[in-house]
Amino acid sequence: MTPTVPDTAELSEWLAARVADYRELDAAEVDPDVPLAELGLDSVYALTLCGDIEDRWGIDAEPTLAWDHPTITALATHLHERLRTGPQA
Repeated sequence: MTPTVPDTAELSEWLAARVADYRELDAAEVDPDVPLAELGLDSVYALTLCGDIEDRWGIDAEPTLAWDHPTITALATHLHERLRTGPQA
């Protein structure tokens, strides 16, 4: 049975919760369209986020992922496509 691919809204919520946890904020305070760097994600947090993505979704997450897709919305869209087409995409 093929696992269900989360939609971009679910991915956005999950990413916002991760960022909020790192920055000790309420998830409602995390605007998905503000660049991650402006939300306070530095390189250490970006690497941690990549590790969390790998652990949660089972796909390789390059260390530059958070910079290549600089907002939660952009990152959620990218992850949705990767999950939809398979881990090799």
